[in-house]
Amino acid sequence: MSLLTEIDRRKTFGIISHPDAGKTTLTEKLLLFGGAIQEAGAVKSNKIKKGATSDFMEIERQRGISVATSVLAFEYQGIKINILDTPGHKDFAEDTFRTLTAVDSVIVVIDVAKGVEEQTEKLVEVCRMRNIPIIVFVNKLDREGKDAFDLLDEIEQKLHLRVTPLSFPIGMGYDFKGIYNIWEKNVNLFEGSKRQEIEDSIHIENLESEELDQLVGSDAADQLREELELVYEVYPNFDREAYLEGALQPVFFGSALNNFGVRELLDCFVEIAPKPRPKESSTRLVKPEEEDFSGFVFKIHANMDPKHRDRLAFVKIVSGTFERNTPYLHVRNQKKLKFSSPNAFFAEKKQIVDVSYPGDIVGLHDTGNFKIGDTLTEGEQMEFKGIPSFSPEHFKYINNADPMKSKQLEKGIDQLMDEGVAQLFRLELNGRKVIGTVGALQFEVIQYRLEHEYGAKCSYEQLNVHKACWVDPEDANSEEFKEFKRVKSKFLAKDKQGQLVYLADSAFTLQMTQQKYPSVKLHFVSEFDSVENG
Repeated sequence: MSLLTEIDRRKTFGIISHPDAGKTTLTEKLLLFGGAIQEAGAVKSNKIKKGATSDFMEIERQRGISVATSVLAFEYQGIKINILDTPGHKDFAEDTFRTLTAVDSVIVVIDVAKGVEEQTEKLVEVCRMRNIPIIVFVNKLDREGKDAFDLLDEIEQKLHLRVTPLSFPIGMGYDFKGIYNIWEKNVNLFEGSKRQEIEDSIHIENLESEELDQLVGSDAADQLREELELVYEVYPNFDREAYLEGALQPVFFGSALNNFGVRELLDCFVEIAPKPRPKESSTRLVKPEEEDFSGFVFKIHANMDPKHRDRLAFVKIVSGTFERNTPYLHVRNQKKLKFSSPNAFFAEKKQIVDVSYPGDIVGLHDTGNFKIGDTLTEGEQMEFKGIPSFSPEHFKYINNADPMKSKQLEKGIDQLMDEGVAQLFRLELNGRKVIGTVGALQFEVIQYRLEHEYGAKCSYEQLNVHKACWVDPEDANSEEFKEFKRVKSKFLAKDKQGQLVYLADSAFTLQMTQQKYPSVKLHFVSEFDSVENG
């Protein structure tokens, strides 16, 4: 098949939500419909809980939350779909932010009872900043929840979206009868018992027909007719161009756990979602259909298989074709690298692929060459932009708790930082190591993984830091910068890339420092130019 044909049949998207909105369950059901798995590992009672297909780190199975982004691929109606299932927990938001640099569209999952939650607001803001097309899926309709119109209002107001429902619930909670699919003009009846099966839909072109009354009862049918009349009056018609530009967001209703409303979502997604999009680099806009290969690392995962000390760098292919055993230029290191066993993913199952196309995610075995944000090309000198490190909000000194294992600890910290789990700062004054994380739960994850994957033990010590700021002086030789370094020497550190970082102990100190040294710019994101300017 030609490159253009392959690009046209690829859709790469992320699923984002607040924890517990049912994101991992939805991911599973999409795989079920795609025929990629035979039965969903639906989270059963806690005693006999089987891990959901996409949660494959030991700590995720124990806690029942996703802490790392999983990559899953399957075919549906001739379309190759790549899903990136992201952690919903706010302590792992940085992983999710970076993953959003690798997707072409997103599905936002909202719990019908809880509505729009704080974490969802933050993630949608990042999508809006980048004009990523968004589809909203309102989940758990078989439970008592908010009124559909109230929810649509809340989505518009809190997420600043312009929505248009493409399906609408018939009743809700105990009275939930099914869904009217506005996109395809049919009714799906909810039976509630056949959890693992895929429901049939009944085509109803004319809502006034008696068939509707026979299917759902005349009260429910009348209510649906009234509500749909309101929908057509209040909300704009669906316009694919507006959706692709990030200016209109279709909304679907359903219950992922009961397989309900998922097929409608998937069928519409396959039809409207964007194919791989161009990406901005340091020198130019790179288009998917270009002959020459280019791609970037958005995630590094150590020890996918604890029996083998392996690290995988996840590369999103932006242009051209990526071929096995072909040398490509690692732009930062200026080294040519060849990959004999690039992997495609299906949760923890991996398979070696010979050729991958734009939109695909490949896993490259890494012996320590890669860090997040690295670019691979066929020789062109350029780097993809917008894969930042965010300023951590929690800081602790990290100490070695077992002097016999200092090498293992060093290696473990080094690799986990490359993965982007947290950030490491070394104080200029005494060389002490400080770990900074976006969420407090990360410290636990680091401790657990150091012990279980590297055989090293660490302990933490509190450190009073309010924010880490990357230092960017207008003139590195100015008297003002020299004075800043002298006065703040106790609070200066270097990050893993050797950039100077100022660890401010309070918001007040930070403000005073900015006033006192105006020519020393302080940034909350490591990649200044691309992110802070949108």
